[in-house]
Amino acid sequence: MRIAVLGSPRSWYLADLRRAAGDRHVIDSLPFAEVAASINPQSAIVNPKSVSSAGTSLHDFDAVLVRTMPPGSLEQVVFRMDALAQLEAAGTLVINPPKAIEVAVDKYLATARLAATGLPVPPTAVCQTVDAALDAFHTLGGDVVMKPLFGSEGRGIARLQDENVAQRAFALIAQLGGVIYLQKFIDHEGCDLRLLVIGERVLGMRRRNPLDWRTNVSRGATAEPMDVTAELASLAHRAAAAVGAPLAGVDLLPGRDGTMYAIEVNAVPGWQALSRATGTDVAAIVLTEISARR
Repeated sequence: MRIAVLGSPRSWYLADLRRAAGDRHVIDSLPFAEVAASINPQSAIVNPKSVSSAGTSLHDFDAVLVRTMPPGSLEQVVFRMDALAQLEAAGTLVINPPKAIEVAVDKYLATARLAATGLPVPPTAVCQTVDAALDAFHTLGGDVVMKPLFGSEGRGIARLQDENVAQRAFALIAQLGGVIYLQKFIDHEGCDLRLLVIGERVLGMRRRNPLDWRTNVSRGATAEPMDVTAELASLAHRAAAAVGAPLAGVDLLPGRDGTMYAIEVNAVPGWQALSRATGTDVAAIVLTEISARR
């Protein structure tokens, strides 16, 4: 099987996939920033291979694995998703599907999908003006987490508990033309659960950070193995299905109130920390899942 990985050629994940593939599969790295497409009505039936990267046709691969979502303008991001959709429509397996990536990368849309599925989510408010954000700040109890609408690994997240500080933060976001995304701070025990959904399988780890309320490993949290119960696996599958991602990182937060909150679904999930914490060859499982979906 020949797989194109859209991501950095220096990525740990590319090296891990190549290690797991051995001589059974060919793993090629191609840059997302060089994705191009063409439309030729006269030759569409004869030659539909119109999506490429760095001059290489993506249609020549058995599957395309999206391993990064590089920053870009709105036009660039929309085009990349459109090109992947065109590739998928022509019959190439894309993991994750572009529609799933579009939903998961948008925190508001993903949270709305999770809530519509009946999963518990933190009370959330999204607005565009300082006055509306201040009203939401008070409605949410004066203790909120402000997150960028797009982003991961805890970057750009801030906990706001002071009205004056919150007002200055809201004013800055509004001045930059951004969207103010707020969630009520959920009191927790300093840990959360990262569940990795790979098809029907669910792997899990617990992330602890005694020095920071954020539990991302990139922020200094430690990862430890955990038993994935049938209940947790069900929650993870429901969250992944809500965004349409067969490969998904699902973050669950056990609140002190006894509720298991669905915080986020990542459609380009990492597995380095989980693989080390659990001793599981995650890359091999990912490759097996891709093979099964062809």
